[in-house]
Amino acid sequence: MGEAYTPGLEVREATMVRKSRILPIPGETLVKKGDKVEPQTKVARANLLGTFTTVDVRSDLGILLGEVKKAIKEWFKVKLGDVVKEGDVLASRKYFFGRRVKESIAPVSGTIGYISDVTGKLHIRAPPVPVEVTAYIPGEVVEVIPGEGVIVETFGAYVQGIFGIGGETHGVLEVVVSSPDEILTVDKINSSHTGKILVGGSLITGDALQKAAKNHVNGIIVGSIEDDSLVDYLGYEIGVAVTGEEKVNTTLIMTEGFGKMSMLTWTFNLLKKFEGKQVSISGATHIRAGVIRPEIIIPREVVDIVPSETEETSSRLESGTVVRIIRGEEFGSFAKVFKLEPISKQIETESKTSVIVVTLENGKQLTLPRANVEIIGRGVSK
Repeated sequence: MGEAYTPGLEVREATMVRKSRILPIPGETLVKKGDKVEPQTKVARANLLGTFTTVDVRSDLGILLGEVKKAIKEWFKVKLGDVVKEGDVLASRKYFFGRRVKESIAPVSGTIGYISDVTGKLHIRAPPVPVEVTAYIPGEVVEVIPGEGVIVETFGAYVQGIFGIGGETHGVLEVVVSSPDEILTVDKINSSHTGKILVGGSLITGDALQKAAKNHVNGIIVGSIEDDSLVDYLGYEIGVAVTGEEKVNTTLIMTEGFGKMSMLTWTFNLLKKFEGKQVSISGATHIRAGVIRPEIIIPREVVDIVPSETEETSSRLESGTVVRIIRGEEFGSFAKVFKLEPISKQIETESKTSVIVVTLENGKQLTLPRANVEIIGRGVSK
């Protein structure tokens, strides 16, 4: 039997998940190996040096270049290492027979980090900016990397999306539609959803997404979204290469893509199975080198697992494998592999490549390059 290997989105009902929680700069770890953590547990922290603000005291006071050293002794009110607040007087000088005063005022709060006895300028360093890393998922710290971070491990369900926006968040999972092809409309969002992760069906409307953000819904998992709705939500066109840093109230994950595409039934049923459970999600998506997909992690107890659930979706492409077409006129359509052609064939571009024959849901058969499909599963219901 012919077989090949091709990438696909991961949808696993039971698997071990490991997440590296690393600081962007050297710092300190706050937990030790073996510690149990929750998503909000701080596991590492560091202090990012504040920015410098330059103040031209010489210019403010009208000091000649040759008088700077004298001015520092007589008119400067601060010295290296002093802490100042915005609005404090850094230096002052009387003039016009002592009847008037020129002052140099601190434009920001911070610490005096530098004073030049040549130019008469000084630097105010803003307070350090604390950088903290949380565990993101509940689980156990299995490795500590001194000064950098930790690795947290948990057991549970793991689902990858096709595209997302917004960063890491967590909350209780709630399904707000009855089927994977139902649209998530504005009437399905209410104030009781604050802090939750909602599951929709085919697509979410623009006004529903806006209402979710207004009600501080932590996240939404849905099949798809229209381009215009996403632009309206963000307020700008988004580049698809890298996401995850958007300043939004509600993280959004699309499991299928853009337009109107129903969520895969298997994915929908999996999420519905864990309704009411705590989940962790991230909308971060990197399309190019170092591919990162948005993810949904649902921790669960090992004792709840049945043997069949631990069978991982294989990346092996063979007869009977369910795939999704990701290029061409049938983009987004599901199909089942009929056979793998044993030899390369010439395609429309006149180049030769490995091809497969798939059967669409309507029974139509197509011959496609293997690179035009991604694996969904074997014998998985759509």
